[in-house]
Amino acid sequence: MKATGNTVDEILKNVPAERMASFNELHNVIVKNLPKGFEAAISYGGLGYVIPHSLYPAGYHCKPSEPLPFAGIASQKNSINFYHMGIYADPELMKWFVSEFPKHSKQKLDMGKSCIRFKKLDDIPYMLIGELMKKISAKEWINIYETKMKK
Repeated sequence: MKATGNTVDEILKNVPAERMASFNELHNVIVKNLPKGFEAAISYGGLGYVIPHSLYPAGYHCKPSEPLPFAGIASQKNSINFYHMGIYADPELMKWFVSEFPKHSKQKLDMGKSCIRFKKLDDIPYMLIGELMKKISAKEWINIYETKMKK
């Protein structure tokens, strides 16, 4: 489901009413815990948390006109999805997240490579997401991206 809006604020205002509170709270937790150097922005037409061109001029190797992606959230058909490239790129971070998740949520972890799906909005582990966002600095993410992901 493509986000509706051309700015971060427009996307936040156009989330379906039944998801708006949870989606906006997730966004606020992410922004509050983003290390210096990251910012909320439109990324691939959705709400992303990126390293801007001002800090990493090369942009994303797949599409250099886009800032370097790090995380994102989207309202999909059956869930709110949270994307975090760090857990995809760093096995130790993935291990930490998977082991911590049951301490913060009654739901079974529904996860792809970098996508975590939250179908029960009352059980989004906001505190855990906040902790996760603090785990990688912008400088560390650029290094991980250049050494492990950029082809």
